[in-house]
Formats: sequence, C-alpha cells, structure tokens
Amino acid sequence: MSHTPGQIRFTVLAGGVGAGRRCRFVTAHGVVETPTFMPVGSDGAVRTLTPAQVVAAGGPAVVLGNTFHLLLAPGPEVVAQHGGLHRFMGWERSILTDSGGFQIFSLPGAAVTDSGIRFPDPRKEHAGREVWLDPEESLRIQGLLGSDIAMALDECPGYPATHAQVAAAVARTSAWAARCCFAHARPGQLLFGIVQGGTFADLRRRSIAEITGLPFDGFAIGGVSVGEGSELIHQVVAETAPQLPVDRPRYLMGVGLPEDILTAVAAGCDLFDCVIPTRYGRNATLFTRRGKVRIQERRYRRDLAPVDAECGCYTCRTFTRSYLHHLFAVAEPLGATLASLHNLCFYQELMAGIRAAIEADRLQDFSARFLDRYLRGSGRPTGESAAPGSMPVAAAERPTPGHVKGKNPAPGRGRRGGRG
Repeated sequence: MSHTPGQIRFTVLAGGVGAGRRCRFVTAHGVVETPTFMPVGSDGAVRTLTPAQVVAAGGPAVVLGNTFHLLLAPGPEVVAQHGGLHRFMGWERSILTDSGGFQIFSLPGAAVTDSGIRFPDPRKEHAGREVWLDPEESLRIQGLLGSDIAMALDECPGYPATHAQVAAAVARTSAWAARCCFAHARPGQLLFGIVQGGTFADLRRRSIAEITGLPFDGFAIGGVSVGEGSELIHQVVAETAPQLPVDRPRYLMGVGLPEDILTAVAAGCDLFDCVIPTRYGRNATLFTRRGKVRIQERRYRRDLAPVDAECGCYTCRTFTRSYLHHLFAVAEPLGATLASLHNLCFYQELMAGIRAAIEADRLQDFSARFLDRYLRGSGRPTGESAAPGSMPVAAAERPTPGHVKGKNPAPGRGRRGGRG
C-alpha cells in the first residue's frame, strides 16, 4: 500500500510571512504545538534522563529516535517484540524517527548507489560485516519501530561540495523520496520528505519542486549545519522555508542554538531538533537567559546562586552552581543529568515564549529582547547585530558532522539525529 496524502491534521493558528507561525498538528500519540523543539534520543533514550524527567523538563511533545542506531542495536525486530519504540523506551508521547541516512554518510567506507547504501558495521564486535539500507528497508524499519513520524531516506552532502555533487544528491533524494512514498505502509504513521540542495539556490528550488510534488505529510529542510557557517545557514533557511507548503509542518533538521531557532522561526519553520541541549549539559555547559554558564570554571566553586534565577526547573529550584561545579569536578554522573535536565527545560521555556509571542504578534520584539540579554551574557555582540537573521555565531559553537560512534566530542560537534 503506497502512502496517500492528507493523513495529517494540521492547522495554522496565528502568524504569517516574516512573523513566524503558530501551528498545531495531531499524531497517533497526541497534539503537537509548534514551534517546538524535539529532544534527541537516537538509541531509544534521551541521554542521562528518564522519560519522566524529560516530561518534567517542560513536557516536549516529540522526541527523536534514529533508524541507523536502532538497526544496529538492539535491532528493529526486538523493538517490535516490545510493541514498538514507545513501549520499548517508556515514552507515551510522539516519536519522530530519522531515516539513518545522515549517520551512514558520515561513516568511512559507505558506498552510495542509486539503489541504496552499503556500509561497514561500525561496531568492533561485528568487524567485517556489511549492512544495507535503501528507501524500502528504511521505511520497513521505521514501520517496525512504530514511530508517529517517519522520515524519507535522503542523501545529505557535506560542505563544501560542488554544484555537480549536490545536484546528484538532489536527484537521488527525489528518486528515493518517491520510493519511500510507495513503500510506506504503516497506518497512522506520518511521512515527511526532505529538501536538499546545499547552498545552491537553483538546486534548492529544484528539490522543493520535486519533493513537495510528492504526497508527504510534512517537509524538512536538510543539508544545513554541515559545516557551511552561520550566514549561509540563515540564507538557505530564509530562502527555503517560505517556498514550502503552508498547510504542512516545516522541519529544520539539526539546527539547535537558540539564536538560530529564533531566526528560523521568523522564516516560517515549525519543528527543530538538535543534540545541543543534552550534549552541552554532559559537557558542563548550561544555557541561561543571560548566556551560557560553563560550570566547571573555578569562579563557580563557591557560587551559591542557582544556575538561572528565573528558571523553575528541578535543578535550579534545588541546587547551587557550587554544587554542580562539585559534581563535574568529581566526575559524578548526576552532574550530567542535572545539567541536561536544566538545558531541556530552558529550551522548552524558550519555545513556549516563542509561541506566546507569535500569538500576540510580537515575535520580533520577543526575539530582540531575548537575544540582547542572552548574547550580552555570552560576551557576544548585541543591538542591531542581534536581530533574527543577522547574528554571527562563533564557528566553535556551530554543530558540525561527527562520527556516530566513539567518545563524546566536545560541545558543538554533531547535529542531525546524533546521539543526544
């Protein structure tokens, strides 16, 4: 049975061109209010946090799982034996599963053909084993996982790439998207397509025309935050988002710094995901309304204030900066949990503020006020340069592709569907 259009119940509630938009759609596991941020749980868990803790951190409506990671371990059949990913990981709200393509392309030795992708199993205990993934297999796996939203398999070229290389990826992504629509067969599971095109405006237009011509329930902007830098990301998003259908969700993949989210919301994006909140948390960096706090710095050793006096999360209500500094100093895992919990709460409160601002038709004012405090606290330029769409972001803080296995990299390494 091939995928048919019109499955999604989607409503634009407020906003418009250049002012962001406030939307709502329904999945098999609940209502999703947008704009929203989706925490990453690639292996079936948001790292260091229980599902109850994730809900307590502002109650995200959607979390991410990843086809590639769950294919390798424990295997989709094992997840299916539990009744699907929701029961397997104890998550009662909505789940979006990435197709796994991005993670595979970052692996050395992956061979990409028009038929699909063959890649070496990255696990040491399976050295020499090869794995195959194509559009049909990706959709079969996501069907077994039972996610609420499945993503079509795409080819995501890195940066820099030539026009010819990106054009080939666009053509392959479109062909694979059509195969995904035909192969998709799980009732009630929404299916999103992905627009590629790199930083080339003509290829973005081509990809938009080809992908939106297929019966997807939503559309994602892929191929950004792969090393191209802040200005090009903002340019691509500003040019691409308004060209996507107004009656379907728009998902910006793998972009997750607060300033980038505000820019993309103004351009018309609805959904966001990134490993940044939890990865930064595990690496002792906490987000506050007055900038980031690097809690391992010695100045916090005797600081009796909460991480963020305006935050109502469990971490800020209960513990001091001094205590968190101590936890990281002695390598106590609780530090990562408390920092990640706070960061997720910060992101959910930011998104709630954005939604309220759009409803009140004051997104630009909200963004300017937020960024003025946040960037000043981070020691970065404020004022006119902080307006959405124009703020510079240090290259060291920009998420870039990273390998899917191995030790945790430093904050800012890794993006779409990586391990959160």
